[in-house]
Amino acid sequence: MRIGQSKDVHRLVEGRKLIIGGVEIPYEKGLLGHSDADVLLHAIIEALIGAMGLKDIGTHFPDTDPRYEGISSLLLLDKTYEMLQENGYEIVNLDSLIVIEQPKMAPHIDQMRKNIAQHLHIDESRVNVKATRGEGMGFVGNKEGVMAECVCLIDEKK
Repeated sequence: MRIGQSKDVHRLVEGRKLIIGGVEIPYEKGLLGHSDADVLLHAIIEALIGAMGLKDIGTHFPDTDPRYEGISSLLLLDKTYEMLQENGYEIVNLDSLIVIEQPKMAPHIDQMRKNIAQHLHIDESRVNVKATRGEGMGFVGNKEGVMAECVCLIDEKK
């Protein structure tokens, strides 16, 4: 068994869609990044890549590569699943956390879990997504950005 953990952060800006966990969430700002900047999926991808011992997300999906400009992070999650398969691993579970002041994540979490489970070909019971606020403190509390964290456990395929 191998454990991976990661944290990702993206700035909130006007003129971008807010996409978290593969869900487009109505809000006046979105996340800035080379891809769709899905902070939750980036944390999950990074944790899985780390658990496999394969460096980091930027090594596999560099922000200097035009193929990834504006790409849906769900497609990057698909590629991460392929990496798991190629390296002989399966996911035991994922536990993730979104840290965002606004908007509320609760109405979207079930769909996020479904998206993640579907793209990683695992049961939803193996995917946990939680959310909390910055309580008015720091860059999250000041609505300047969003952070996500993930811890995952993978095992060799049986």
